[in-house]
Amino acid sequence: MPVMTTFADQARDARAASRTLATAHRAAKDAGLQAMADALAAAEASVLAANADDVAAARASGTSDALIDRLALDPGRVAGMVRGLRDLAGLPDPVGDVVRGWTNPNGVQVRQVRVPFGVVGIIYEARPNVTADAAGIAVKSGNAALLRGSSSALASNRAIVAALAEGLAASGLPRAAVQLVEGGHEATAEMMAARGLVDVLIPRGGAGLINAVVEGAKVPVIETGTGNCHLFVDATADPDMALRILLNAKTQRPSVCNACETLLVHADAAARFLPRALAALADAGVTVHGTPEVCALSDAVVPAGPDEFDGEYLSLDLACRVVASLDEAIEHIRAHTTGHSETIVTSSLAAADRFVAEVDAAAVLVNASSRFVDGGEFGFGAEIGISTQKLHARGPMALPEMTSTKYVVTGSGQVRS
Repeated sequence: MPVMTTFADQARDARAASRTLATAHRAAKDAGLQAMADALAAAEASVLAANADDVAAARASGTSDALIDRLALDPGRVAGMVRGLRDLAGLPDPVGDVVRGWTNPNGVQVRQVRVPFGVVGIIYEARPNVTADAAGIAVKSGNAALLRGSSSALASNRAIVAALAEGLAASGLPRAAVQLVEGGHEATAEMMAARGLVDVLIPRGGAGLINAVVEGAKVPVIETGTGNCHLFVDATADPDMALRILLNAKTQRPSVCNACETLLVHADAAARFLPRALAALADAGVTVHGTPEVCALSDAVVPAGPDEFDGEYLSLDLACRVVASLDEAIEHIRAHTTGHSETIVTSSLAAADRFVAEVDAAAVLVNASSRFVDGGEFGFGAEIGISTQKLHARGPMALPEMTSTKYVVTGSGQVRS
């Protein structure tokens, strides 16, 4: 009779694997990533078949099109996952980097050096491509990963993790470095309480998931926040530029956290910008939820409900209001922001400087789409998520943010007097 594997067993195996990874040279980790990529590419058919089962079950249960878009895989997305693993192998290894170092007057040398966290638990929703991304980033940064995906992607995640584990084993790295945590809510609760077995938790998903982990975890949490991202069109904004940025930020991929969710327009720009913008948004299939002055400009606009300025749509929907001034725009953002990414379109250097200084967010953009707030677009090559908290990491979390540091103190027999 097979022995049931418990979460504690998985976590202990991950801890042992993390010790191997922590001392592995870059060449060994890169070889592991290439082998993971090879195994995932070879398993494409089984991964897509498993994903088709997940998508069919999601459609049957009435899941929204936006969430199905996050869940669905195709050959292109699988190829992207494979490419992501190979790209990780080509990135610099943060482990062992000297953050700072000095020699004290007594000759004692002090260095602050990057080291892996150890065991990283990642709790996430829907998107099975996160499984490969998170596993690869963990391995490259010397961490073992315990992956807790959503039940909606269980078949997909099983197939992906099975392939990744095969690749790790083929390269000589421990299979237990990447594991899928299965089970009901009790498994998630056990993971969140596993202080001493899990070093850090990273939740990725909607506000409900993130808040549940932040409020319920005993393990330290790095919060990757939801994205109620605002775009403010200032009085001096170039209308063509503003429209181009708005359409990209809202429609290029509406189901992601850096998509625009709220449009604020300065009253002095409203007459020349909003009618054109509303028509373009309607043509792009976007439903605008507006305040009365916005509704008055187009029959296609629906009235905004009382809570519509507070959350993520993650769909082709957009909240919109007119503000009297830059001050009012900043006050609105302060009242409703999730601290992710906030954008101003303006020709005024003074307005841009005030917006950058006074808006509190992980990323503040001037005359650029919020879709750029991404580890790949920043040139980091990979990210585990966008942190909206202020401790340890903020903004796109790349490989260095998946490490901690230790101090290495070297002397030649000195003692403290």
